Amino acid sequence: MAPRRRDPVEARSDGSDDLYEVADWEVRSRVDWLAYWLYRALVVVAKGIVIVAALGIMLSQFVLGGLGAVTDPVVGAFTLLSAVPALMLAAYVWHADVTTSEPLSLLVVTFLLGMLLAGFAGVVNEYVGAPIRDAVPLLGPLLFFFLVVGPVEETVKLLAVRLVAYRSPRFDAVIDGAVYGAVAGLGFATIENALYITRTTGATINAAEAIGEAGGITFVRSLAGPGHVIYSAFAGYYLGLAKFNPDDAGPIVLKGLLIAAVIHGTYNTLAGIAPAVLVGLYPLSPFGALFVFVLVFDGLFGLVLLRKLSAYERAYVQTGSVSDDLTPERTEFDP
Repeated sequence: MAPRRRDPVEARSDGSDDLYEVADWEVRSRVDWLAYWLYRALVVVAKGIVIVAALGIMLSQFVLGGLGAVTDPVVGAFTLLSAVPALMLAAYVWHADVTTSEPLSLLVVTFLLGMLLAGFAGVVNEYVGAPIRDAVPLLGPLLFFFLVVGPVEETVKLLAVRLVAYRSPRFDAVIDGAVYGAVAGLGFATIENALYITRTTGATINAAEAIGEAGGITFVRSLAGPGHVIYSAFAGYYLGLAKFNPDDAGPIVLKGLLIAAVIHGTYNTLAGIAPAVLVGLYPLSPFGALFVFVLVFDGLFGLVLLRKLSAYERAYVQTGSVSDDLTPERTEFDP
């Protein structure tokens, strides 16, 4: 972590001088307290507005978008099954954290925020991205995936980490960002799977047909889920790196988002092309070809993520990091 920048007056002081509002600041006067608590209140209000808006979007999805069908035991079971591969991958990232284990409460909150904030991505994809996709011939889908879907969804998942877990003192290591990012990706994938499954079953005529359709879409969505975990684990890792490098926090976070968004956009683009190519070259069913493609794609980038986590583990062991002061410097306007 870079040393805290100090004003020349503070740097030359031997510590005996009172430099309040000269080169240093702390809460002393009533105005200081007012500014301090007013800022904290504004932060809380801003968070509240975001969460209330997200709740409104999710409620509309339950009432108008058919998401309420997830309460049906069969549909709910298929939704849970679709999230199992993503859950297993998120659990592996959690296990790869060689520092202190993250508290269950923060993991659950991050998971729920990943689900809740997914609505923002859905609105942007539908009302901003879809017109771009449909209006631009040939290049429309590429612009949609790389300029809208990837950046928006990865930003939303990172926001799920930033709102609560990032500010916690338990977020005390770079690798924690990957853990919380993976959990946010799991939450996002779960609600996205639920939307796809409920929409598919809602369009069917009878129960038997609904179960058959649900089984097919569950298989497809179970393949998509791990990708969300991988993308947001990358972005989360760089968020953790930014927390401990406050001078360069902005570029670091942006790098993580760019990496995640490009991988995400590449997956979405190739998912519509590669399986068809595989079916033409090999005796594979469409589902089989999709499975092979996802296995190769996620395996490749999962391996890259694993190497990054392993590099952190080696550095942690080599430096003998046991009980060092891991409290990061505050970035920008953290309360």
